[in-house]
Amino acid sequence: MICPFVVLSLLVFGVAAAPLAPSQSSSLSIPIQKYVNVTGGHNLVNAGHSRARSFRDRTVSKHISSTKRQEVPVVNEAITYIAEIAVGADNQTFHLLVDTGSSNTWVGANASYTYVPSSSSVWTDDIVIVDYGSGYFFGYEYYDTVTLSNDLVITNQSIGVADFQQGFTSMDGVLGIGPVDLTDGTILGSLAPVTTVPTVSDNLFNQGVISTEVIGVSFVPTTGAANEPDGELIFGDVEGSSRYTGQITYTPRETDYWGITQSISYGDTEIMASAIGVVDTGTTLNYMPTDTFNAYINTTGGIYDEVTGLYEITEEQYNALDDLIFTIGGTDFPLTPNAQIWPRDLNENIGGEAGKIYLAAVATEPVENLNFINGYVFLERYFSIFDNSNSRVGFAVTPYTNATTN
Repeated sequence: MICPFVVLSLLVFGVAAAPLAPSQSSSLSIPIQKYVNVTGGHNLVNAGHSRARSFRDRTVSKHISSTKRQEVPVVNEAITYIAEIAVGADNQTFHLLVDTGSSNTWVGANASYTYVPSSSSVWTDDIVIVDYGSGYFFGYEYYDTVTLSNDLVITNQSIGVADFQQGFTSMDGVLGIGPVDLTDGTILGSLAPVTTVPTVSDNLFNQGVISTEVIGVSFVPTTGAANEPDGELIFGDVEGSSRYTGQITYTPRETDYWGITQSISYGDTEIMASAIGVVDTGTTLNYMPTDTFNAYINTTGGIYDEVTGLYEITEEQYNALDDLIFTIGGTDFPLTPNAQIWPRDLNENIGGEAGKIYLAAVATEPVENLNFINGYVFLERYFSIFDNSNSRVGFAVTPYTNATTN
């Protein structure tokens, strides 16, 4: 397993500050560090397909008891971000995957570093199970204090403690920042089957720590440098953040996930009519409907590479690329030619050759309300806002939108 090429930075934890009144406008943030867990292009592509299947399963049934799990070994291959949090009265630290595609927060994926209950821990007598497609976990549900930073402290947060997990290596669990609806059906026991589990952002808002239930996510493109800039999670009012420029475009949330409606054009040609899909920090590549992807590949001239599972283009074809344009809420969000390709500094991670150019998009079979997934490849170029208070998703340009780091 490839280890993260960036060292996780430490957060300083201390006594919680007095919570702000809910009527106040406030935003608080924590740094998040990029994590590269890719051992081959096919593994990366398949992990995304498995995750898409889990999204599709939920459109049929919300409850874990009737969800079909893929009975094959899975590895959660991805480029994603990790947040360091502390749990309990003793501030036990964990490094958690930041995931907008799920909403349960849990720890204990690392069998050699287990959760130790403290004076603030309360076991609920309930079991929790979450299936991610690219992994799953089974464990026990606790109430405990969760500290994201000195100013972001949550009391009595419901968290899972893993007894068994598959697909999560070199991390301690998941920080779920999806809509609360995604927790429905994950708890088995006295609370099941009618209740949801309040998320981290739910409780930050309900306990008066933040004035509006909004999360801003700032990623940066991969450079391969040891001093690569941090990403950032912003909780509360994101307006005026230095992480974006210009105006934010909002669009209604369409599904239990952070689902949006968008169309896709390549240059001046529309290749996907307006359709519903998902915005997901836990998926690395961009997944398009098969017909859309075929139109894109036929126009760009990409050739399937058996080794990586991605499509390769020549330098000449790269220089001739048009923008790939995602139209969301009436605003165009183009991916420049450089934003459409896999980071060349990471070619070795997918089994590719140095200097070769691979397109960072994959075909997926569309179903109702899940026609595409905008993954990390899209999100590293645009600041994203997940607004629970108004049930909407927003995007804005960043200093990295037109970067040429790939």
